[in-house]
Order: sequence, then C-alpha cells, then structure tokens
Amino acid sequence: MKLDLRKEFQTIFDSTEIPRIFFAPGRINLIGEHTDYNGGHVFPATISFGTYALAHKRDDQKLRFFSLNFTHTGIIECDLSHLAYDEAHDWANFPIGMIKFMRDSGFIISSGMDILFFGDIPNGAGLSSSASIEMVTGVLLEGLFDLEIDRVKMIQLGQQVENNYIGVNSGIMDQFAIGKGKKDHAILLNCQTLDYQYAPIQLEDHVIMIINTNKRRTLATSKYNERRTQCEQALADLQRELSIESLGDLTKEQFKQHMYLIQNKTNLKRAKHAVYENHRTLEALQQLQQGHIDAFGQLMNQSHLSLQLDYEVTGIELDTIVHTAWEQPGVIGARMTGAGFGGCAIAIVEKEQVEHFKNTVNTIYHQKTGYEATFYTATIGDGARELIEGVI
Repeated sequence: MKLDLRKEFQTIFDSTEIPRIFFAPGRINLIGEHTDYNGGHVFPATISFGTYALAHKRDDQKLRFFSLNFTHTGIIECDLSHLAYDEAHDWANFPIGMIKFMRDSGFIISSGMDILFFGDIPNGAGLSSSASIEMVTGVLLEGLFDLEIDRVKMIQLGQQVENNYIGVNSGIMDQFAIGKGKKDHAILLNCQTLDYQYAPIQLEDHVIMIINTNKRRTLATSKYNERRTQCEQALADLQRELSIESLGDLTKEQFKQHMYLIQNKTNLKRAKHAVYENHRTLEALQQLQQGHIDAFGQLMNQSHLSLQLDYEVTGIELDTIVHTAWEQPGVIGARMTGAGFGGCAIAIVEKEQVEHFKNTVNTIYHQKTGYEATFYTATIGDGARELIEGVI
C-alpha cells in the first residue's frame, strides 16, 4: 500500500492547504519487563512503525481530527475552549488530551487545526500506539506554533494525559522511548529518576523480529494491577528490616539474604522477578556496549523464563512462540515484550534464516493455538520528529 498522505489530507478536509507532516514511532522493550513500577530500569528502542500526523492551522478555534485507521468515526470536531474528555470523541481523546495539557502548562496554542492521523503500528499488539499518538501531537504542536518545549517536559505531559485524562495508570517508559529514541540505539532508562543512557544496537548479520501473537491482551489490565499489588506487598515485608524505597534498590545478594521476610510464596516469586530482571537489564547495557550480542540474547531468554515462571504473565501463545523460536537455527535470543497475556514477542534472528524462522514458528504456533502469527522486521529509528516526505 502506498499512500500520499498530503493528498488524503486535502481530500478529507476539502482543503488546498499543504499540511506539515510529523511522525512518532512505536516502541519495543528489549529487556526489563514489569520493572518500571518497581523502581528498576527498562531498555526500550523505537521502531520504524508509528503514527503520522498531518496538520494545518485554521483561522478559527475549531479542531478537526480524522484517522485513516478509524474511518468509521468520520471527522471528530471540538473547540479549543472545550477540551474536556468526551467518550464520543473516541480515539481523538488522545490528541485532544495532549492539546489540553499543553495549554494548561502555559504553552500558547492560539488557533484551531485540521489534523489527519495514520498509524501503521499493529492494533492491540502492545507496541504503544497510544503514546505514539500523544507524542506525535506534542511535536506537531511544537512545530506549528513555534513552541520551545523541553523534550522531557513533553514526555511527562504525554504520561499525564494517559494517567489523568484517559485514566490508564501506566508508567513513563513508552512516552520516554518515543520522545527520546535514537537510530540504532536502545535507551537504558531509570523510570524513577529519568536518568538514561544510550546503548548501541549493532546487529550486523541479524535482525530484530517482532512476532504478533494476534491474541488480544484481554487480561493485561486486571493482571497488571494484581502484579503491582503483589510487588507492593513484598516490598512492605522487606521494609520491615531494609531501608529501601523500591524493589529496584536491591542487589541480588540482598534479596537472597532477606527473602525470608516475604511470607507469601506468590509475592516472593513476583519480587524475585522484579529484582533479577532489573539486574539483567543493567547487564544488557554492558554486554551491548562491548558488542556481545550473543550474551545479550541469553539475557533475553532468561527474562522470558522469569516472566513465565515467576511473574506468570506469558500464556500459551507467547510461550509457544518464544520456546519454538529458541529451537530455530540463527536465533540468538527471544522473549515476550510488553505487559503480556498476548501482544508480541521479539527475537534476534540471523538474516539468512528469517524466512525459515517465520515459516517454522508460524506452523507450530498455528498447530498449538489456532492463531496465525504476524511477523515484522523492526528497524530501530529516531524518536518523534517532523518529516518532509508526504508519501509512505
């Protein structure tokens, strides 16, 4: 499919104006899963799939939104003076929320806009399409209204939209990765302090494959909240003797010495994952900085086993894909990515083995689950930005 997005914009909004075009990627998390809310580190990278937004300022206060992904909703309209959450605005609440929070923070957005959105992030795959919409709206407003916005401030506003406008209690990783992404690099991020550093991803003869289970993440929200509570209970047990603020403050040795304080066996497993996964993420940075991609692959494998056995957020679909991936030639490592209970897995695969990998994994996956997997080759690109080209 080849789209001339500028022509689409002119047709939909019945306009002769030439819109400016902006892009914000989706993200994968290479390692460091369910560590963000436990005071640990994450290791995301931005991918080539993302959200395009074409926009032009209007002479009035009217905002008009259209998505090529949700054409059935038609043009959604509101006014700059009425930016409250409205269920009828459907998907457009994400950009409306970003406009509202930017204005509430003192940024001057003086006129209405026509905005066309198009995203090629697979729906429901857990690759962060909502944060992508928020961040593309942020760079769009920055560009159209000549605003000077500190990028971390924009990232924090995106998270506030998610938490306080949409009502999803998510961390800052998605917006941070998308806002600060760098080509051919992952980001080691401390989600509490927002300290970060880039790590080179030198794949050479390998590619990162994203494998979508095509299983919607139906349990993700309820189980996510349950896991958070279990970790908080484990932390409270440890704090009876340890002066720590989060599970991410613990070394593995400290955890081993004090794990007896956690009386509930399930909570103990959850805490073990949080502590050990945080250390795997820190080790991943060291291995990649030294160019040790094979060692990084082993850390990915260990991460999945921990998510399967200790954190229990995988499920038959993700486990089938990952365990099958491990058995294929040319695979360095594979793991689930995201919240779990469906969504996507990732694998580092030798380029020459990609077709064999896709065919074999999908055949076994379909036999065991009845689903067909979808495969994407992920290129690690830059973060949210303005583009020049209007044809994709």
